[in-house]
Amino acid sequence: MRQRRHTAALLAILAALGVLGLAAQAPAATSAPRAHAAGRCNIKGKEQSLGPTYVTRVEASGGANCAFALRLVRAYDHCRRKHGGVKGTCPGVYGFRCHEHRYAKIVVQYDASVTCARGSERVRENYTQFT
Repeated sequence: MRQRRHTAALLAILAALGVLGLAAQAPAATSAPRAHAAGRCNIKGKEQSLGPTYVTRVEASGGANCAFALRLVRAYDHCRRKHGGVKGTCPGVYGFRCHEHRYAKIVVQYDASVTCARGSERVRENYTQFT
């Protein structure tokens, strides 16, 4: 009997709060995932193991996370080497279209910045390649 009164009182309070619009609204389970802000990935200790001679910067944004960005950097380097060796190019990997800009070129090395995009997702990397 006592439990019924407590349950009835609780239901009455929840109904009143709902009518007034004061009930706490939990996010819906089917809501779209939040976009991630652009973030620089921690590559400390991995600079020489991601493919090119030295990877100096990796950033992920638009929903791409750093773990995926590092996999994409490795895959991009593999594709680039498959299509021309250390001076090769790659149009894209994992459904991302990639654009590379090479600068600071000398006989024995070059620096490059790469941007790969798929929809709103972006992965950016800077690297140095010894030739």
